[in-house]
Amino acid sequence: MKITYDIKVDTLYIALGGKTPKGAIEISEGVNLDTTADSRIVGIEILDASKKIDIKTILSYTLELDREVLKKSA
Repeated sequence: MKITYDIKVDTLYIALGGKTPKGAIEISEGVNLDTTADSRIVGIEILDASKKIDIKTILSYTLELDREVLKKSA
């Protein structure tokens, strides 16, 4: 996962892997899910991000993993 923020256009992008998106689904105004041809979610785009979330929080996050989930996905 990679998170980028473009301050010039106030857009936050969360890449959820290395696959290239083929389409997008708008889930609310200015919030899009990028998807592959087989409808897998590969990214999240948030336009006017500073109006929708606390940018400082998202850019300094802590990742907590549920070990049981990791075991099931392996």
